[in-house]
Amino acid sequence: MSRAATLAETLAETRIARAVWEPAYDRMVAGLLASGAAAAVPAAGERLPALALPDSRGRWTRLADRLAEGPLVLSFQRGGWCPYCRAEMEAWRQALPDLHAAGGRLALVTPETGGRAERLREIVGPDPLILCDVDHGAAMALGLAVPLPQELQRRYRDAGLDLDRLTGGAGEFVPVPATFLVDRGGILRFAHAHVDFRIRAEPADVVARLRALSA
Repeated sequence: MSRAATLAETLAETRIARAVWEPAYDRMVAGLLASGAAAAVPAAGERLPALALPDSRGRWTRLADRLAEGPLVLSFQRGGWCPYCRAEMEAWRQALPDLHAAGGRLALVTPETGGRAERLREIVGPDPLILCDVDHGAAMALGLAVPLPQELQRRYRDAGLDLDRLTGGAGEFVPVPATFLVDRGGILRFAHAHVDFRIRAEPADVVARLRALSA
C-alpha cells in the first residue's frame, strides 16, 4: 500500500500548481514578517481567551461549552476559496478518526458568511464544528487578523474572487491560518500560527500531542 502524502507534501504541490501567484504571496509574507504581524498570538501553555461565535447553521456557540465535552482542535482558515486551506481541511478529514480515537474534536473557524461556511462540509465532512468569525472578531482577539495587500485584493477581484462578498464586507483582512489544541481547562497544549499561509501544522503532529497528553 502506498504511503499517504503528508500535508506539507500536498502544500508543496499546491505551490507548484499556483506558481504564477508565488511572487505576490512572497511579497505579502515579507511585509507581514517585517511588521511583526501575529507576534502576539497565544502560545502553548497560555489560556485561550473566552470566545463565542455563531456556527455555520446560525447557532450561537461558546467554546467553553464545547471544551467541557473534551479537548478541541481549533483551526483558523482563510476560507474554502483558498487552495491551501482546502488542502489542510482535506488532511484533517483524513485525520479525524485518529483525532476522535484520541478523545479530541475539530472546530474550524472561517470568516465566510452567507451559507458558504456550511459548504465546507463538502471538504471536511459532517463531524467538525464550523464556526463563522464574522468581521474577523475572534481572529483579531487572538492577533491573527492581518491586512490583505491591495495588490492581492486587485488580483483576486480580477480572477473573479470577491472576498468582500464571501466575508460579508471584511475582504480587506484575512486570518493567519492557525491550529490550537485546547484542553478542557482552556489551556493551549499546541499552538501553530505562521504569517506564511502556505505553511500549516501537520494534523498527525497535533493528534500525537493529544495522545501524549492522555498517556
